Amino acid sequence: MLDAYDIRDLRLHPGRDLRTLLTEESAVWRRDLLWDYSGSIELLMGYLDQRILPGFVAIERRTGQVHGYTFAVFESQKAVVGDLFAYGPRRLELQRGLLRHLLPMLQHTPGVERVESQLLVTPEDLQPGFTEAGFRSYPRLFMQAALPDQRELIPSGSLVRSDEEPTPELGSLRLRRWTAPMYQPAADLIHRAYVGHGDTEINDQYRTVQGCMRFLHNIVRFPGCGTFTPEHTWVLVDERSGELDGLLLTTRVESNTTHIPQLCLAPRRRGRGLGRMMMRHAATELARAGQRTVTLTVTEANTSAMHLYRDLGFTPRHRFHAAVWWK
Repeated sequence: MLDAYDIRDLRLHPGRDLRTLLTEESAVWRRDLLWDYSGSIELLMGYLDQRILPGFVAIERRTGQVHGYTFAVFESQKAVVGDLFAYGPRRLELQRGLLRHLLPMLQHTPGVERVESQLLVTPEDLQPGFTEAGFRSYPRLFMQAALPDQRELIPSGSLVRSDEEPTPELGSLRLRRWTAPMYQPAADLIHRAYVGHGDTEINDQYRTVQGCMRFLHNIVRFPGCGTFTPEHTWVLVDERSGELDGLLLTTRVESNTTHIPQLCLAPRRRGRGLGRMMMRHAATELARAGQRTVTLTVTEANTSAMHLYRDLGFTPRHRFHAAVWWK
């Protein structure tokens, strides 16, 4: 029972009321995901001060301290659960209570046809709360791989250094670093790559070019997925057609840790080892830059991606769930 706590509207509280809570959350991101979450926390503090985020807080009646919070953002006919976190000995109960307030509110908001949630640091014990509210669940993994010391690099730059398979034939394809004019072609590529893909059930942005533009914009402009690193983001360009046929996006999430929020290939380029080649090339360049760890997320049902990442030496660090509801 949560009779020692009140659940209140998040918009009644400025950022300073949540400072202790957010400091605790930042420590969890660093411990569990090797992630410096401070940039996102500062951005969130600004939104809290503007009192514009719909959500709830759990406040201990005796002390008046905020011990948990959750919020969502609205995108046209969709709501996205932005965060859910609590600390202290009753954190799981608090998060369950916050969910019981947030999810029905989102589902009954006029005009909302879909609700998505991907909460990286949320324990799996909370998943029944989504299921009871009618959400479908998609298990995902947060994976990591160690990079070799830059003095130990071998020519292939592979994450699995015992393997020396030949480089795939590139033909008219050329590996290039990201530049700003690639923004629109990259969105087109992501859309092409995800036609018929299971991850479109999790993130409906993949279903349209406009949605893919928003996906890219969020990665490039905002710190929620780390700080975008164009110098370590790679594309495969077909020099004959000028089309982008491969993309590997990277962000810096800690001083020596890089995250890969997107790796995709045009359907016509699959099955030729190009994704493996891009990963190995990126690993070589990242190790030379002094990076020690690479992380990524993958849906467990995406068996081909799971096989590639495991073969390259990635191991699971954390299991979480994407959850989706629609009318």
